[in-house]
Amino acid sequence: MTTSIQQKIAEELGVRERQVKAAVELLDGGATVPFIARYRKEATGLLDDAQLRTLEERLRYLRELEERRTAVLESIEAQGKLDEALRERIMAADSKARLEDIYLPFKPKRRTRAQIAREAGLEPLADRLLTDPGLEPHVVAEAFVDPDGGVADAAAALDGARAILVERFAEDADLIGTLRERMWSRGALVSRVREGKEEAGAKFADYFDFAEPFTRLPSHRVLAMFRGEKEEVLDLSLEPDTPTGDDGAPEPRSGPGDYELLVAERFGIADRGRPGDRWLMETVRWAWRTRLLVHLGIDLRLRLRQAAEDDAVRVFATNLRDLLLAAPAGSRPTMGLDPGFRTGVKVAVVDATGKVVATETIYPHEPRRRWDESIDVLARLARQHRVELVAIGNGTASRETDRLAGDLIGRHPDLNLTKVVVSEAGASVYSASAYASRELPELDVSLRGAVSIARRLQDPLAELVKIDPKSIGVGQYQHDVSEAKLSRSLDAVVEDCVNAVGVDVNTASAPLLRRVSGIGEGLAENIVAHRDAHGPFRTRRALKDVARLGPKAFEQCAGFLRIPGGDDPLDASSVHPEAYPVVRRILKATGGELKSLIGQGSVLRSLRPTDFVDETFGLPTVTDILRELEKPGRDPRPAFRTATFTEGVDKLEDLAAGMVLEGVVTNVAAFGAFVDVGVHQDGLVHVSAMSKSFVKDPRDVVKPGDIVRVRVLDVDVPRGRISLSLRLDEDAPKPEQRGGAPAGRGRERDRDRGDRGGGRSGGGRGSARRGQPRQQGRSGGFTGDTALADALRRAGLDKGL
Repeated sequence: MTTSIQQKIAEELGVRERQVKAAVELLDGGATVPFIARYRKEATGLLDDAQLRTLEERLRYLRELEERRTAVLESIEAQGKLDEALRERIMAADSKARLEDIYLPFKPKRRTRAQIAREAGLEPLADRLLTDPGLEPHVVAEAFVDPDGGVADAAAALDGARAILVERFAEDADLIGTLRERMWSRGALVSRVREGKEEAGAKFADYFDFAEPFTRLPSHRVLAMFRGEKEEVLDLSLEPDTPTGDDGAPEPRSGPGDYELLVAERFGIADRGRPGDRWLMETVRWAWRTRLLVHLGIDLRLRLRQAAEDDAVRVFATNLRDLLLAAPAGSRPTMGLDPGFRTGVKVAVVDATGKVVATETIYPHEPRRRWDESIDVLARLARQHRVELVAIGNGTASRETDRLAGDLIGRHPDLNLTKVVVSEAGASVYSASAYASRELPELDVSLRGAVSIARRLQDPLAELVKIDPKSIGVGQYQHDVSEAKLSRSLDAVVEDCVNAVGVDVNTASAPLLRRVSGIGEGLAENIVAHRDAHGPFRTRRALKDVARLGPKAFEQCAGFLRIPGGDDPLDASSVHPEAYPVVRRILKATGGELKSLIGQGSVLRSLRPTDFVDETFGLPTVTDILRELEKPGRDPRPAFRTATFTEGVDKLEDLAAGMVLEGVVTNVAAFGAFVDVGVHQDGLVHVSAMSKSFVKDPRDVVKPGDIVRVRVLDVDVPRGRISLSLRLDEDAPKPEQRGGAPAGRGRERDRDRGDRGGGRSGGGRGSARRGQPRQQGRSGGFTGDTALADALRRAGLDKGL
């Protein structure tokens, strides 16, 4: 670990190097980010989990850079070409791209035309022509003709000299860096439809003749176009200069000549009428067209994809965090309904602890239509098991099943039931998983989905950790991004969420336990096995009796594992066992008992935290302890509430412009938010309709699960699209007012709107494009979570996908 890495990270984070050094040492020692953020504040100088995640990511990148730097140095040194100046350039490279630019001339490669020319003795010819343009190329080349050496005539000699210079130009690290940044700032991604693919690729229609500057391309458009290319519908090209201006009209194009001029200037080439100038300018032009432009195109394509992937992963991670930290309904008996038509509605009742107590299959819909009989079955189950909540999956037949639950409530008001539509996203993945088979071996796969729906209303976090985060699908273009990058980011989100909430060690499932700091899959299974064999844990100390749970694992996990109703009240709090001595000093100062002190805000707030600081526990830890004693085991998640859908508004045709409805935000993307208003079709609040002031990021206004009131702007029944607005006191801009498609080649129709490969956002011309990948597992939109793919389907924007 070099000091330079620590310094660089400290500068990037805007913190002291000492803080970075402490965090790195803890990470290298096996500590997790949640543990460091919560219980090592003194060591890191109060670095929070977001800063630590950034630090962890940058540490990984910079260490990989150092490993590559070492390999490059060794390779060049082995070739006998490493001098001190080159070493300094390599050591100064601050990115992988810059390092590879410098290494390019030394990278082992297949035998090139330039190498063949050098072997034929033509490098002196190339050097003479470059340094003395006053020479006549053909005259000088005659001296290098060697038929036996493969140089048949002067033209062949000049071709070889040109190949040498082209390679030299194309491997100049500083030149490549300059050209790359210029092309990035001035160039554009251009898309055209392949001949004969118009009908088959209709979902990519908005990209049939499209161009947009690299610097303005949002991630969803980049990934959509790359997918269109992959599906052989679109041809993409990276042009060095933006083809259109801000008004959509063609701009005067500087053309590649500007780039050629930069190459020429770099090597002192200019057309001054000298005998060699024309040949040298042709060499520059050839280098630009055949090598440099191709190289930059590959680099910028990778840069576009990486930036788009980073943004897509960020969107997925943000939405996943909101989903996992959605408000739990709590420990209340719940009935889960997994809707279906022909196969019936699967019913599962779980008690307050999530244990399955009853299952049924009813057939209220087409083709059997046993409506009254189904209500009788549901009423009997609800009464028998004292059900309080009815969780309805949001897939096929969801709205019809929602009406069934409404009729149940209407006919049996004495049951005091509350119905809630929840997401089915990933339920089928869970149902068919090996863990579900072990957890619910007696249930058919089809009934396990209803159990999952019920449990995820009780506690979304505890249930959704059983599913691979990628299968929950709350991202945009999740199947088009790096698997490793996505998994690493999502796993970090799940870990942070689980540890932020805390886990009841006596009720948690193995999938939930394995997300706790310091606990892996094997240790989680051991904890469950020990619990099954010996009964509930009474103290945190008893965790040390679990097989393979050593001191390091205990240190990492103990503070996040809770034991409500155990022998020690502190074991139900987030106070780490290592800090219990601090609590004893607090008790001694107050002269009371622990049970009487917990929750006594007035007493605790009257204490001075500095009185309990010692050489081991500093002010941040003592402050956290006092705050936790005031509200032990507090849940950071919001209070549970549900949206009330407007009676009589059940389908798309019931909507009309001007209606004000209550709904739930099902997903948030870069271009706006999807809202379920109860018509089994999500509407889109475009980013321009979110606020009177400019909104850069829709997540600054809403997040998945928020209950909002929206105004209907437009309803396009034939295409199944709904445009909504959060601006209730005035009409938001109509989609066609957001800057429709001006005349001109490939002008971006609406620079702020989102796309999924074709189509548009909202209704009408401003609507979001289609092209979002199909979601794995089941889909839907809910009171707090859904996949973007679900939202697209429900908003009618996924046709053909």
